[in-house]
Amino acid sequence: MILKDKVALVTGGSKGIGRAICLDFAKAGAKIVINYSSDSSAAEAVAEEIKKAGGEAIAIKADVASSIATKEMLDQTMKVYGRIHILVNNAGVIKDGYLMLMKEEDWDRVIATNLKGVFNCCRAVVRQMIAQKGGKIINIVSPSAITGRAGQTNYSASKGGVISFTKSLARELANFRINVNAVSPGVIETEMIKTIPQKIHDELLGMIPLGRFGRTEEVADVVTFLASNEASYITGQIISADGGIAI
Repeated sequence: MILKDKVALVTGGSKGIGRAICLDFAKAGAKIVINYSSDSSAAEAVAEEIKKAGGEAIAIKADVASSIATKEMLDQTMKVYGRIHILVNNAGVIKDGYLMLMKEEDWDRVIATNLKGVFNCCRAVVRQMIAQKGGKIINIVSPSAITGRAGQTNYSASKGGVISFTKSLARELANFRINVNAVSPGVIETEMIKTIPQKIHDELLGMIPLGRFGRTEEVADVVTFLASNEASYITGQIISADGGIAI
């Protein structure tokens, strides 16, 4: 088990890609902290699934947009496990809309969660990782940050900011044996995909060279690799798991 006895905090870990990462980490031997913002039943269900399989997991509620909440989340993690080896910044929100019609609060919420949330969580864990002389930080971004997408100025800006943040933080922390990377999933089969109109579904599918949507497990596999010692010489990189959509 390549993550045996590691402690991993996954934000937005109750559903979709976050859930898949939690389950894959647990299978690899890690102890999991499942962060969630509102759906306690979904988070507890993931924790229970991990425990039934013989793993360890706890669920902690925290809005990553709040620096106070993220610090309290780290304090709870340290109280239970005493260490933190891996942080996955997966929590995110989408409030799409064309710029001329976009509400200021929709801009603010997306930036606060998707970009400031990464800042808050990284700042919360960095001192502990430095004290431990090592750690892994993996940020989840998006092809929208690279190619742009009409109606997603707020989302694209937030994820683009995370890409730049990832590269800068990787330079800051390299001397402390802390690797900082990002994974850019494409269109992934989640509950949200099931709700989109057929026309948009077909348009998205036509943009993907591999001709299909990705699976959450395929993204989780990449994240697990980056969290492992096998990726010890990789830092400051943006790894695309998008079926070629951003080529």
